[in-house]
Amino acid sequence: MSQQIRILLVDDHEIVRRGLKTVLEDDGDLVVVGEAGTVEEGVREALRVSPDVILMDLRLPDGSGVEACRQIREQAPDSKVVILTSYADEDALYSAVMAGAAGYILKDLDSGKLRDALSTVASGGSLLDPKMATTVLERLRSGAARHPADDPFTSLTPQEDRILSLIGEGLTNREIAGQLSLSDKTIKNYVSQIYSKLDVERRSQAARLATERRMRRSQL
Repeated sequence: MSQQIRILLVDDHEIVRRGLKTVLEDDGDLVVVGEAGTVEEGVREALRVSPDVILMDLRLPDGSGVEACRQIREQAPDSKVVILTSYADEDALYSAVMAGAAGYILKDLDSGKLRDALSTVASGGSLLDPKMATTVLERLRSGAARHPADDPFTSLTPQEDRILSLIGEGLTNREIAGQLSLSDKTIKNYVSQIYSKLDVERRSQAARLATERRMRRSQL
């Protein structure tokens, strides 16, 4: 029997991790050696168990899988990270590749292809499809490539990202609270965290950054 491929699962939903573990360990070639549900836990577990491949959800409660990938690769450059995502967001996937990810997998991939994909990465291969490879090369040639560490948006949680978008649309804290069914105080705390992560002091600055990002995405 060949040596098993050791996998670390990073996803904030326990039921998703449980399902992935069942699928991955089905034929005995892969074994899940660790699990995590946040960026912080994912980085810690990756350094602790030194897996062959890290299957990383794109969206985590305390930030982005891209940020986790960057941190892991900085401390363990040989780590192989595969981003797990529900849909192919070109901006996010580009950032993941620039952070050192070996590629990405859509959550609707069938179980056999998922195991094959992780085996490919474990043996040194890449899951970057030709279209994405072309996009990365074009951005590198145009000088548009930036390390994800230079992009403050990657540190935002999904909820913070959502609130920033609403700020960009001109909504007040009270309006955002009503739309998200949260208290005004909770929104105020989120906004303070957003300001800190984006290194801004005023609402107008945050709104401008949100608008500029939306315009960049519409031009892609």
